[in-house]
Amino acid sequence: MADAVVIGAGPNGLVAANMLADAGWDVEVLEAQPEPGGAVRSDRGVHPDYVSDLCSAFYPLGVASPAMRALGLERHGLRWKHAEAVLAHPLQDGRCAVLEHDPRATAEGLDAFGDGDGEAWLRLYGLWEEMGEALLRALFTPFPPVRAALPLAAALRRAGGLRVLRTLAAPVRGLGEREFTGPGGPLLLAGSALHTDVFPETTGGSGFGWLLAMVGQRDGWPVPEGGAGALTAALVRRLESRGGRVRCDTEVTSVVVGNGRALGVRTASGEAVRGARAVLADVSAPALYGGLVDWSDVPARDRRGLREDMRRFDWDHATFKVDWALSGPVPWASPGAGRAGTVHLSPGMDALTWYSAQIATGFVPSEPFALLGQMTTADPSRSPAGTESVWAYTHVPQRVRGDAGPDGITGVWDERERDAMAGRIEAAVERLAPGFRDRVVARRVIAPPAFGGHDANLHGGALNGGTAQAHQQLVLRPVPGLGRAETPVAGLFLASASAHPGGGVHGSCGANAARAALAHDGSAGRLVLTPGLAALRRLLT
Repeated sequence: MADAVVIGAGPNGLVAANMLADAGWDVEVLEAQPEPGGAVRSDRGVHPDYVSDLCSAFYPLGVASPAMRALGLERHGLRWKHAEAVLAHPLQDGRCAVLEHDPRATAEGLDAFGDGDGEAWLRLYGLWEEMGEALLRALFTPFPPVRAALPLAAALRRAGGLRVLRTLAAPVRGLGEREFTGPGGPLLLAGSALHTDVFPETTGGSGFGWLLAMVGQRDGWPVPEGGAGALTAALVRRLESRGGRVRCDTEVTSVVVGNGRALGVRTASGEAVRGARAVLADVSAPALYGGLVDWSDVPARDRRGLREDMRRFDWDHATFKVDWALSGPVPWASPGAGRAGTVHLSPGMDALTWYSAQIATGFVPSEPFALLGQMTTADPSRSPAGTESVWAYTHVPQRVRGDAGPDGITGVWDERERDAMAGRIEAAVERLAPGFRDRVVARRVIAPPAFGGHDANLHGGALNGGTAQAHQQLVLRPVPGLGRAETPVAGLFLASASAHPGGGVHGSCGANAARAALAHDGSAGRLVLTPGLAALRRLLT
């Protein structure tokens, strides 16, 4: 028996477990996969001499997140590595927009795209300096952010008040057209926004793009030395140093509920594992409600609405990924792209809009926007000297209606369709780096259905635990309510990216669940906080 059982050893589950262990709780983490990490793992599956990150790779939110920073993972072996430049967006004409580590260097490069564009970039960075840290604290804490609200309000007022909110709520295409005269700055922002499933014309896209780009401008987009798995290993070592335990190959099949309260879990082998004080679920919302928690165990007054909410739950787009082992660096025509850890591939803003429209209408994009990671450029330990470990991914529809390209891809993702889509991505790289294909030593293709085999939370290759669009954020994530980790079952807390604040390796969803579990523990929590929040949730919904 443990004080708390955590279902899932992804980053959110491990952050939650660490925080509970810090509070003196006995914590056991149960993971279905043979190793911990969820989407934060690495292997040598492409080539034995090359380290490849299985799913996620760069962690700007990991270094920016207050929850992650508070754990002090560097004391447990984590070492962050940075490429010479953060992000690049090369164009066919040889120009390349580069997000440098120095804001003034970034601005100088953008001036080559349009008069005054460097100054425009520094204005946007000035907003970040005024309110960035306060915004991160507000976003990454339980909603509503009571303690963080006053500092954020003060910072927002200094930065320009409601006019700043209007700017960040705008579609990223509009922000780019208003602030810049050339394509460089808009592409850095729009490409960053498209790390989620927002489009160039989506309300709020400016906020996503600006936040991710400015975190990169301040903190970079680093990688763990030795592979993504090194971040997971540091989280596990820290937990074990505080008496916590991680058991892999232990699939949880149900949450045991008695008298309206979570008592523990049952595993696929039939083992019952008691969670005397709490159960925290680092699983997707649809996998929890009506899955691990039977509908009969959800209070009757919540059941109907929750079932309808799960029927309406929106996943983010599916993902298609290719890993390569290269005999040498990517032969970019634009030298700036060779210095960056992350490279965005798209001919321009109109191409991003067409790509987004094709996905929105259910078609596999003819000209995929690809995010490419040069892992050896960022961390020389990833492959032999003079070589490169590289990956690229793009998004495709969750349900494919057709192919906007010439290959007749239907979404069955058999060998022919995988090869066709991988070829489409390789062609996008080849246009900007002639000779790229000649340097491929080995390749691995991961189509959307395979992601769920690596991590059950990555439904169809959805990386963010549900759409990042406004209708499923804040108090609407994962369902209309309070935007908190509490569930209708007492003692059960949602700790995955399906909960506020959503996707990204920042650990905040797990941290919020741990804080909630601690707050509800004891007589005051059970007698006052638990029923009070439940009543407020029902009042609002």
